[in-house]
Amino acid sequence: MINLSKLILKTKYLKLNTKLLFLIFNLSFLISNGQVTNRILFIFDDSYSMYAPWNSNIKIEVAKKVMGEFLDSLQNLPNLELALRCYGHTTFFKPDRNCKDTKLEVPFADAKTNSLKIKQRIQKLEPLGTTPIAYSLGECVNDFTLKSNVRNIVILITDGIEECGGNPCQVSIDLQKKGIFLRPFVIGVGLDVKFADVFGCMGKFYDVSNEANFKDVLKLVLTEAITQTTIQVDLLDIFKKPTETDVDMTFYEAGTTTAKYNYLHTINYRGNPDTLVLNPDINYDLVVHTIPPQEKKNIAIIKGKHNTISLDTPQGFLKLELDGAISKYYPTTVVRRQGHLKTLNVQDFGKLEKYIVGKYDLEILTLPRIYLKDVEIKQSTTNTIKIPTSGNVLFAKLGTGYGSVYTDDGKTVTWVCNLNNTLQNEIIYLQPGKYKAVFRYDFAKETTKTIERNFEVKSAMPQTVSLN
Repeated sequence: MINLSKLILKTKYLKLNTKLLFLIFNLSFLISNGQVTNRILFIFDDSYSMYAPWNSNIKIEVAKKVMGEFLDSLQNLPNLELALRCYGHTTFFKPDRNCKDTKLEVPFADAKTNSLKIKQRIQKLEPLGTTPIAYSLGECVNDFTLKSNVRNIVILITDGIEECGGNPCQVSIDLQKKGIFLRPFVIGVGLDVKFADVFGCMGKFYDVSNEANFKDVLKLVLTEAITQTTIQVDLLDIFKKPTETDVDMTFYEAGTTTAKYNYLHTINYRGNPDTLVLNPDINYDLVVHTIPPQEKKNIAIIKGKHNTISLDTPQGFLKLELDGAISKYYPTTVVRRQGHLKTLNVQDFGKLEKYIVGKYDLEILTLPRIYLKDVEIKQSTTNTIKIPTSGNVLFAKLGTGYGSVYTDDGKTVTWVCNLNNTLQNEIIYLQPGKYKAVFRYDFAKETTKTIERNFEVKSAMPQTVSLN
């Protein structure tokens, strides 16, 4: 008889590992069809800070678990050699730091042999010492023994920055220039996002915030390192140059609403749009969250090459300012595309905001409303809109009642707002101009008891309108 519970468990296991199996199959195909041997040196942080709590365990235990599963997936990849260097694992950091505490624990050999050896060595590690990143990078020169037709790759896994006064960025740049290894990959385990800049000059930095994220990052790094399948998103300005940046973008599985990746577009240290790695086995719909959003549908990733995705996203700036003394009241503005009713954005005064080049209609939510049509946004320039600071008007009453405020130019009376019938006194911010207040108390049951007051509002000036 078939054991139903075992069959269900086996089916769930196969579903969970389908994506990983596809990845391994594709990597095997791509590698076996090339003649180059990929050599990956893992530089593993085993400094004392790896004892810090992280998610459901301490960092070192999570790292051991995730690395173990990842190494298992590499066993059957052809033309792949692995090695392991560790630091911070032989000398306790007190009373003195050992800034030469780094060692090649497992020399290079084929992945089938070394994936298990590296896994076993990592499992025995106990965090002890400090973080000599620069020195460890320098020492790995001897780890990459001379061999023809190879690609040397470094994957640094760390939870901290350099602690021994070295300069990891300079060491990395020097060794890249000498052809010792390609641009390294740096995986930050539970690091503050501010350290992205510290590692960005050293190599391709990935921030790992949790265990699941750690697994995904390792897969992405492997895809980029071995298959060299990368993506660059060019956000083009009006001159078709990829200068636009600092905007969020979402990759959806094509034809669905399933978000696969969210990235904030970045220009890297080399002055180019930064390189990304996506799963090349599916097509994508890309939404760039400019105002308004720009989209590109059904993007196919070509394996084994650097893919460039281009979108027209020329942008300029809209700035809203108050002309006059600053008051406590800051109005806001509804921004719409020229001739459209749909709200694109609600922008506060005192704020600078980016928009796609074009014309827009503004509804400024002052009292009374200000409507500005055909406001133009030009490439990389700022259109500054200024309006007068409102004046604050105190309506003083002897009791509650009903009333409204109107503009009054001597010919036409136009409604602006209603007075609050539950408040005895209230303050309303009004744009400079001439007004009329019309009011009747609750206790006055005759229409002829209506009170009218004409008044003039000046920018940023307080005044009282007495309704008695």
